[in-house]
Amino acid sequence: MATTADIRNGLCMEFNNDLYVVIEFQHVKPGKGPAFVRTKLRNIKTGKVVDNTFSAGHKITTARVEQRPHQFIYKDDLGYNFMDMNTFEQVALEERMVPFADLMKEGQEVTILFHAETETPLTCEIPPFVELTITYTEPGLKGDTATNASKPAIVETGATIQVPLFIGQDEKIKVDTRTYSYAERVK
Repeated sequence: MATTADIRNGLCMEFNNDLYVVIEFQHVKPGKGPAFVRTKLRNIKTGKVVDNTFSAGHKITTARVEQRPHQFIYKDDLGYNFMDMNTFEQVALEERMVPFADLMKEGQEVTILFHAETETPLTCEIPPFVELTITYTEPGLKGDTATNASKPAIVETGATIQVPLFIGQDEKIKVDTRTYSYAERVK
């Protein structure tokens, strides 16, 4: 058992008979009344984000999870198939367990969360930034850069990303996987 003082980003805990990961937290000590912890929790199975407030000192049950490096191999009818980088065993995950799958290309290294007691895979996490090549985008017009305008671009995995007007076809870009946004051009 842990208390609200142990809450940190990435902590996996049992809440409402399900497993949740802490996305954000804030300790609040108002001038009047008891302290409390305001949190944003993401359900590991459904991906739904919930806001919850715990009173200070509230007991929470943490869940033991392990992060293991895997490599994305291929997608088939059953879902996404990954290979453990240490043991070379293959794991198949359903499509709902792989968020941001349209930013993943074959050979991509990912981290899969496993519940330590039951050895079941919970979710797949891709790196915060991935490098992708643009397969199609409209050409930008010269002199059309007065505003912070953007245009849609289709990357090699099939996802559509908003990019600045100066980015052209066949260029390599870095994409922020948390916000689906253009980060920078890769040389």
